[in-house]
Amino acid sequence: MSDDRADESADLVRLQKVLAAAGIGSRRACEALIADGRVEVDGRRVTEQGLRVDPRTAVIRVDGERVPTAPDTLVLAFNKPRGVISTMSDDEGRPCVGDWVAGRNERLFHVGRLDADTEGLLILTNDGELANRLGHPRHEVDKTYVATVRGQVPPSALRQLREGVELEDGPAACDSVRVIQKLPDRTLVELVIHEGRNRIVRRMLAEVGHPVTDLVRTQIGPVHLGQQRPGVLRAIAGPELRALYTAVGL
Repeated sequence: MSDDRADESADLVRLQKVLAAAGIGSRRACEALIADGRVEVDGRRVTEQGLRVDPRTAVIRVDGERVPTAPDTLVLAFNKPRGVISTMSDDEGRPCVGDWVAGRNERLFHVGRLDADTEGLLILTNDGELANRLGHPRHEVDKTYVATVRGQVPPSALRQLREGVELEDGPAACDSVRVIQKLPDRTLVELVIHEGRNRIVRRMLAEVGHPVTDLVRTQIGPVHLGQQRPGVLRAIAGPELRALYTAVGL
């Protein structure tokens, strides 16, 4: 066997071991999934035990859901605080997203951006294809925002946002929008959109007469901000990570 063939063989790992390492279950449970025909590798259903795969390149699915297996892949959820720039570095020395991951060895990308005065969920990853797909409107990954706006928002304004408003760079519409809290002088509105034009949520709400005073992005696809505090990073893993890859067709 040539050195190249030997190196290639050394990179191959039994499928049940790869699945177990990805958090699907114990090796025995993973063997049962394989035996039941619930596992696909590179588009082919696998039922035999002992198949060896390269976890860095194999496309593995369980019950149709993608299981990321590349050992060095890192996907993080970051609650970007207000006042932080959505860049990995800043020539002017302003606080930026890169400050929170400066000590890491991985070369991380931030997916999309948030205005400096907007708080909320950003995804950071070293998987370039995942970053590209999450940021591409063709994959229509939903993004959920909670906006605090001035005044009381009538049903007619919500209807306008659903049907679409005309902005200077073209029409824009919400996939869904609802009032989640009414206060005497302001309203909390939840909006779901799937595009990422600059300041689009703020511009849409201003167009219907309700300027935004505070804005938080709470969700990207299946990833929720939940109780994660501003400035906190957490690893996306397990079912949440599998759902994220599946959502963009990887």
